[in-house]
Amino acid sequence: MKPLNLLALLVFLAGLTWALTRSERSVREIQATYYRAISPFLTVGSSLEARARAFLDEVEHSKLLEAEVGAMRDDYGRLKLIESQFRKVEEENAALRRALDFQERTRFEVVAARVTRRQPTTWWQTVEIDRGEASGIATAYTVVTDQGLVGKIDRLGDQRSTVLLLTDEACQVSAKVEGSPEVGILQGQREQFGGVPTLRLRFLSRDARLREGMRVFSTGRGGLFPADLLLGEIDRLEPGPLASEALVRPSVDFQNLGTVFVLTPQKEES
Repeated sequence: MKPLNLLALLVFLAGLTWALTRSERSVREIQATYYRAISPFLTVGSSLEARARAFLDEVEHSKLLEAEVGAMRDDYGRLKLIESQFRKVEEENAALRRALDFQERTRFEVVAARVTRRQPTTWWQTVEIDRGEASGIATAYTVVTDQGLVGKIDRLGDQRSTVLLLTDEACQVSAKVEGSPEVGILQGQREQFGGVPTLRLRFLSRDARLREGMRVFSTGRGGLFPADLLLGEIDRLEPGPLASEALVRPSVDFQNLGTVFVLTPQKEES
């Protein structure tokens, strides 16, 4: 045995012998002194153990909360998707209701069509629809929505057609301003990009008195477009030395064309 271990054993035995030779009262005093000495360490140990357990419980609780938050996020994402789909269906139903109402109250025979194709480079010039000659459509037929004039059939196919939009510079309409004697030619403007397109009403009288918000309708002159189709509203007047012009906000939402109607020959009166 190593000398250091032997020395420790002798010290332990001496202490044990001394403790056993003491009286019961002395032993109890020794025990009390011992417990008083280690009591702070026991208290600290219990406190640390309680804190450790609380920390572990908090960690476990945090993991549960994290899992619940993740599940809630997934549910929220699904609800947002459902809400988006519901709004889309709602908008489509509203458009269909407006279309049915328009078909019932118009004096024309109409063919309903959907815009199926639109090129970014010709966004304000043409659109393609899913109706053609097979549906009784012909070139130069007028295309409208329940909001007003869209344009006219430009190129015709058997099952689809191209519509020249009112916002194109080549589409010209004889127009009149409601509540005034002013008559002019309404047409789109060249190189329109983004936002809301504007139309230009030309050949107004030099002293034209027009206010913002006055409505503009087709006159029916020339026989290309029927009379009294809503075209838009006056945005501002631009007086000139010989004739005035006005900028017009179109009544149709050309940015979001969906369902349109092609006007076919007028119904015969009974």
